[in-house]
Order: sequence, then structure tokens, then C-alpha cells
Amino acid sequence: MSDPSVIDSLRAAARARPDDLPLRVHLAEMLLRAGRSAEAISEAAGVLAVDPQHAAAQALMRTAIAPPAHLDPGPGSPDQPASGADVDWNALERDLAGVALPRFATGPETGEADRTFDVERSQLRLDDVGGMAEVKKRLEMAFLAPMRNPKLRAMYGKSLRGGLLLYGPPGCGKTFLARAVAGEMGASFITLSIVDVLNMWIGNSERNLHEMFEAARRNAPCVLFLDEIDALGHKRSQMNSSGMRTLVNQLLAELDGMDGDNEGVFVLAATNAPWDVDAALRRPGRLDRVVLVLPPDAAAREAVLTYHLRDRPIAGIDLKRIVGATEDFSGADLAHLCETAAEYAMHDSITTGEIRMIEQRDFDRSLREVRPSTAPWFATSRNVALFANEGGLYDDLAAYLKKRKLL
Repeated sequence: MSDPSVIDSLRAAARARPDDLPLRVHLAEMLLRAGRSAEAISEAAGVLAVDPQHAAAQALMRTAIAPPAHLDPGPGSPDQPASGADVDWNALERDLAGVALPRFATGPETGEADRTFDVERSQLRLDDVGGMAEVKKRLEMAFLAPMRNPKLRAMYGKSLRGGLLLYGPPGCGKTFLARAVAGEMGASFITLSIVDVLNMWIGNSERNLHEMFEAARRNAPCVLFLDEIDALGHKRSQMNSSGMRTLVNQLLAELDGMDGDNEGVFVLAATNAPWDVDAALRRPGRLDRVVLVLPPDAAAREAVLTYHLRDRPIAGIDLKRIVGATEDFSGADLAHLCETAAEYAMHDSITTGEIRMIEQRDFDRSLREVRPSTAPWFATSRNVALFANEGGLYDDLAAYLKKRKLL
């Protein structure tokens, strides 16, 4: 057994000369012979932090962690705890922090403090969503009916987990629909986008993604909405960044529930470009159900226009005429149309000094200015439906384009 006073002297010398690696290795060897394995590991880790290829320090680390039989001090020794439960793993992790980082680093060393997430309670219902009959039917089958009928769910072996990918032109209500699903289920609602995840520090993006899923699991039943999934789960074959590929791998692991039970976590994802989403995300058990969200039909356009005009002063509006003139308009386009008509009426009131209502003439002027924003998306999707419809994934899109004589 080494003299403690000699060890203290060596420790003081090592602190005065931290770059003297042979001295630090000698100190670690004496600590190990004295039965102070944790301290020996700490010293060896310090040497490896300076020189990761230091052979003596590597050998010493292996000996300290798994001592061979000839160094075994025997049963009952403090170096050989009776079971792994007696090992202070937190202390060992702190000792090895400079060599092996934990999977998800925490605290100020990572550049970011622990995060909290907004968990909402949506007041929207599917009845608040105009049109989209086929989409609502698919959501009813996948999520809502199993949630309302637990006995039938158990009989048919239907789990309360799964994912659904909503795709279509921008502004057609995918986010609104996700909130309505959460409200219909009485579930918590968490939105996740690329800006909530990405971080400049290595490993923090994966940690942020993991914590988002953990928050959803803690608040189950929960609808976790992955907005712009093409940015978060882009095709790995098209990526030059290893960090982004690792992030996609982490997303796949979270969807599989590798680090937690996803029972009661309903994942809804939305994208305008499903052809850019990594194919592994659409594997069965992940985002395996794909639903096309199209621009509102005539009945839905009438409902959207009525909604956006409900609190505005209107007179002599021909709603049917406006509905007929707004084919291919998204919900966002219709909202912009009502806003533009209100601007014309207000400007006229300010100019003439006579306040008046919003009239049909204001919408006629607005229709000459506002054009549907969905046209570029359909131009791109036409090529996808023609040349990249692998396995019939875009059959619904192709059928719609043929119906509109765009294909």
C-alpha cells in the first residue's frame, strides 16, 4: 500500500505541472495500487484529454475499470463492490467528462440551459375546419375512433400510437387541421419546427429533439405536430452535413420509441414537399399514413370566406360569385382576399370622408390583384406525379391533377 503522504506530494507536483504526463501517469498508478480506483481513473482521464493516444494511460484506464485477476484485492475490498448498485456512476461520469461526453449533455457547458416547451390545449374542433371530408375520414380512422372506443380498440389490437403525414400546397390548413385534431381528442398539443431543434453546439440539436418527444410522452395523450418535416427529416442521401444526418437518425429513433414509450403520442407531420422527406420516415410504424390536403373546394371556400367576413361590415356581397372565382385559392389566399377587399373599402372611406361597408366592387378589385399561390406547387407536383410516383405514393395527387386536367 502506497504512503498517502507520498501520493499527496505527487498530486501537488502534478497540479503544478499539469503537462507532465509521465508524472500524472505515475500518480495514477500509485492511486490504483492504493485502492483509490476512482481517483486513478480521473488522473488517467486527464492524461487522455491531453494525449488521447497515450498508451500507458489507456492501459491504466483499462486496468482501473476492469482490473485483472492478479490485481484483484479480493472480496470485501472497497475496490470491488458487491454489485453495480454500489458504484457512483455520476461521480465516474464527472471524472470522465473530458474524455467521454454523456449522450445528451446538459447545463451551461453545452451552451444552453434546460428548456421548457409550450404545451397547449386547443379549443378547435374538426367542425371548425371547412370541407376536407376525405382528410377528416382518414383522421377519424387513424386517431379519433380508437381514442373514443377503448374496448373496441383493445379487441382489435389497435394501439394509441402512430404517425400521419399531411402534404399539399402551402396555406391549405395543415396546421389548423392538426390543432383541430388535438382539440377533438382533448389531447395536449405541442408544435415542433426546425427552429426549435437546431443548435450550434454538437449534440444539442439531438438533445432538443429528444426533450420535445419526452415532453409529449409526459403529457400523453398528446398530438406532436412536426411542422415542415422536409427541413427536419430531409433525405440523408442529399445532405452534406453529418450533423443533419445524425439529427434525422435521432428523429427515426424517437418515432420508434427507442428511448421511451410512445403510447398516447400521436405524431402529425406537415410538408409542402413530401418528395424531399427521407424515405425511412415513411416506414410502417413511423409516418406510415400519407394524406393529401388540397385547396378548399367550393363548400369549404364559402365557409372560409364567411369566417373571415363575420366581424367585418359587409353589404351586397355575392358570395357565390366570389366562390366561383376563387378556384385553386388556398385558405390563406382567401384570407388575403378578404383583407385586400377591406383595405380598398377603408381607403375609399378615408379618401371620400364617407364611411361605407365592404361591397362586391371591393372584391372585384381584389380578385384582379390577388392570385392563387398554389400554382407553383402544382407545377412542381405535376412532374413528381408523372416521373416520381414510386409505389403509388402520389396516386391521390395524380387523380386530382387528372380531374383538373393538369396532368
